[in-house]
Amino acid sequence: MSDKGWMTRYFRESGFMGCEYTFGNCFIWSPSYVARVLEYNGFCVVKWGTGDDAMYSFPAGNGDLRDVITAIIKDSVCYKKPFALTGITDEAKKRLDSAFPDMFDYIQRRDKSDYIYLSEKLISLSGKKLQAKRNHIARFKDNKNWGYEPITRENIDECLEMSRKWRNEYGERENMDAEFNAVEMAIENFFELDFDGGLLRLNGEVAAYSIGEPLDKNTYVIHIEKAYRDIQGAYPMINQQFALRNCQNYTYVNREEDMGAEGLRRAKMSYHPEILLDKAHAVIKERFLSDFKRQCVNCGRA
Repeated sequence: MSDKGWMTRYFRESGFMGCEYTFGNCFIWSPSYVARVLEYNGFCVVKWGTGDDAMYSFPAGNGDLRDVITAIIKDSVCYKKPFALTGITDEAKKRLDSAFPDMFDYIQRRDKSDYIYLSEKLISLSGKKLQAKRNHIARFKDNKNWGYEPITRENIDECLEMSRKWRNEYGERENMDAEFNAVEMAIENFFELDFDGGLLRLNGEVAAYSIGEPLDKNTYVIHIEKAYRDIQGAYPMINQQFALRNCQNYTYVNREEDMGAEGLRRAKMSYHPEILLDKAHAVIKERFLSDFKRQCVNCGRA
């Protein structure tokens, strides 16, 4: 938590739109994916995982990109681990190729693409393409005993209780343990992380809730959204109501990735994203590795 200030500064200065460039995202997923961070010569470097599964996020900052990428490669090579750089958008690819011509191969990861929407579209749900969402919301509102309220210290435990019930009913997706570790981290550290949150009640019980935070002055990120599937309109209702109350001052809303889950992909695509932010992994070509290996022979870690 003590890293929150400096990491947020680097993330916001970077201008990146990826959901991984929020402190909250790094923090709540850090136990599951062993996130480690370093402030290095004008950059925030995040390393995820251990052993052969370790990867580095494309560094956020405004220093010498060649210097920081070289240091990251050496960190990987000197520990005799595979090197991979994640979160490579088209913009990041151009910067990498400019600093290191023809040095990297790129592996596209569709399950890592972020779904980014215009906030006003999520609020108004205007147009024929979103007619079904408006219809579902109307059905939810047929239940007269509903209400929306911000998440507070008085009601946040109800969100945790609802999450556990949700998992018992719908927890069939892969990677659910990691996801619910992140959910509990978000709720347990909600106020320290300066998150925003809102919930829907139906007949006095929590039927849905959402949690997010700003990425920068233009983009807001939704980290968590849960609703009971058997309550018609609960998902589009919490989506619209949360955007109405928390995202009006932002141009874009990033609703994060789909993790390869087909149902989640269909749901996110049904809102017709303004931007599908594709991201790749960058791996170093074998012929370039020998130079780095020679530099590491006497570094004390090889």
